[in-house]
Amino acid sequence: MIKYDRLWQTMKQRGITQYDLYTHYNVNRSQISRLRKNQNVEVNTIDKLCNILQCRVEDIMEHFPDDNCF
Repeated sequence: MIKYDRLWQTMKQRGITQYDLYTHYNVNRSQISRLRKNQNVEVNTIDKLCNILQCRVEDIMEHFPDDNCF
């Protein structure tokens, strides 16, 4: 399972709010909602967030083992 708890911590450290993401950086509100619910998001969204926050992928998301197998 992928969790995005680190995203909210990184945003707080950088002084960027969810409001900033969708008003100043054009991140879709539905993508923010999916991130809050730890749902699937496109890699393009992760890339955009890394560029906005000037951080690494590890600063946004974390993998936790689960039984989700193909």
